[in-house]
Amino acid sequence: MTRVLLTGFEPFGGEEVNPSWQAAELVAAAPPEGLEVRAVQLPCVFGESLKELRSAVERVRPELVVALGQAGGRPGVTVERVAINVDDARIPDNAGAQPIDEPVIPGAPAAYFSTLPVKACVAAMREAGVPAALSNTAGTFVCNHVAFGLAHLLATEFPDVRGGFVHVPWAPAQVPDGTAPSLPPGVVATGITALLRAAASTRADLRATEGTTH
Repeated sequence: MTRVLLTGFEPFGGEEVNPSWQAAELVAAAPPEGLEVRAVQLPCVFGESLKELRSAVERVRPELVVALGQAGGRPGVTVERVAINVDDARIPDNAGAQPIDEPVIPGAPAAYFSTLPVKACVAAMREAGVPAALSNTAGTFVCNHVAFGLAHLLATEFPDVRGGFVHVPWAPAQVPDGTAPSLPPGVVATGITALLRAAASTRADLRATEGTTH
């Protein structure tokens, strides 16, 4: 049984829901065979989110960590290839903080690559019928903050644990006028389930280059 920590965020920016947490809850309620999935909600707050993440890793002792976040406007689930050591917030977080051009972790590397098999994860979600693509930017808000913080934590303290960050689109309830892309949380959960299967069973990534976005 492979232990998996799956995180999602609380709502932010005036929203009432966050599809990353909705999907995480659904996957944890019906995990893939052979995987033990624990879902943990992170605050959309710089600094505090990394404290909660560390606590969850220490508590769950996972072999695999996948952090989910919302990327409104993207048409599908996007697996992040890289996280950068920059906080540059366009809007305040849920505690009112708005860091500009600050490091996530002072003295840490400029960037980290995901240790998930990112292309295999994208392929698995597409095979499951879920729109998915590879992304080369996680932004510079709390999502990237957690993506970088997770990568640094695993690289420096938990080198045997693999992990990475995945963005999910808005839920339909967030765009009732239909003017922006969205996916039902259940569809996103189907994709994340396929992603976890691929991440747990695959070490060497695919060589296909199609599907890169952002």
